[in-house]
Amino acid sequence: MKKRLYIETTVVSYLTAKPSRDIMVAGHQEATRELWPKLLAKYETYISALVFVEEARRGASEQV
Repeated sequence: MKKRLYIETTVVSYLTAKPSRDIMVAGHQEATRELWPKLLAKYETYISALVFVEEARRGASEQV
């Protein structure tokens, strides 16, 4: 059984967003894209349903 790892919605936004022109954000996006497969292989990931409803739904619907 894999250990569980809570994923904050910022991580999901970096993973799904269009590449940013802001160099810091772009760096976070790239690091997240590199790390994501490793996290999925090692952990069972989850987010809060409340956080999803309150935060994630405010994002661009075409990104979901």
